[in-house]
Amino acid sequence: MTAGESHVPEEMAIIEGIPSGLNVTTDMINHELARRQHAYGRGQRQVIETDTVAILSGVRHQVTLGSPITLNVHNDDHNHWRKIMDPNTPADAENSMRKVMRQRPGHADLVGGIEFRHQSDLRNVLERSSARETVMRVAVGAVAKALLREVGVDVHGFVRNIGSTFSNLERLTTFQNLAELRAVTETFPTRALDEKGNQAMQAVIDWTKRDANTVGGTVQVMATGMPVRLGSYVAATEKLDAKIARAIISINAFKGVDFGGGFENAEKFGDQVMDEIFWDADKGFTRGSLQPGRF
Repeated sequence: MTAGESHVPEEMAIIEGIPSGLNVTTDMINHELARRQHAYGRGQRQVIETDTVAILSGVRHQVTLGSPITLNVHNDDHNHWRKIMDPNTPADAENSMRKVMRQRPGHADLVGGIEFRHQSDLRNVLERSSARETVMRVAVGAVAKALLREVGVDVHGFVRNIGSTFSNLERLTTFQNLAELRAVTETFPTRALDEKGNQAMQAVIDWTKRDANTVGGTVQVMATGMPVRLGSYVAATEKLDAKIARAIISINAFKGVDFGGGFENAEKFGDQVMDEIFWDADKGFTRGSLQPGRF
C-alpha cells in the first residue's frame, strides 16, 4: 500500500509478503528512483526532487526480516506548499489560495470531486491522483526486482513509441537476453531501442512541449526465467495476466495493456497467432514461434 499526496512532506509505502533473508539496500532502490527521474522530457517536478529512500522497518543490516517493510521518500517540493497542505491547521483565506476549480480532461478530477464531495477544491483529488505517486511504485518495484532475481527472473522494459515515432522493433531479434537489451536501451534518454528512434522521439517530445500539448506512447516490458504455474486458471482473481493487467492499468494515464500479440491479434485469424506446441524428451515443451536469436 502506498500513501501520500503530491505536495505533502513524505511519500510512503508498506510492503507485506517479502520473505526473510533477502538482501535489500537503499542503494538498489535509489538506483531505480534515479532511473525514473532521468528520462528525456521530464517535467519541472523531476528537476526539483532528489528522490532517495529511507527504509524504516522490515530490514535489518540490509537483510529482510519477513515483517512488513516500510519505505519513505521525502518530497522536497513540500517546502513551497507547507501552508497549503498543512494537515494540522483549519482552512482559512491564506492557506486556501491555490484552489483548483476547473476539471482537467483525462484526469480523475471530475469523478473524484463528485465521489468525495471535493467540488469546492479539486486539489483534494489531484494531490493523490498525481504522477508523484509513482515514486513509491518504483521503490516497491525495486524490492520486487530483488526478490525476482533470487529466483532467476529478469525484467526490463523499453519505449516502443512516442506518438507516431517508433523504435526499430526488428532489433529485438539481435538480443540474446535482457542484459544485452538493457545495455542498449539504458544509453538512450528516451529508452528507445535504437538511435534513430531515440532522436525521433526526442523531437516529438520537444515540439509537443513547445505547443503546450501532450502526447501518448507505449512501453514494452519483458520477463525471462519465469517459472511455470504462476497464477491459476481456476479463479478470476488468481489469473496472472489479470493481476499484471490490473497493476499496469492502475498507473495514472495508462489506458491499455496487452500480452503477446494482444490488440494486433484482434485483426488476425487463429492460424496466424496460435503457437504450435512440441514435445521433446530433452527440451520438454517448446513453442513453434520461438526462433533462433529470440529469448
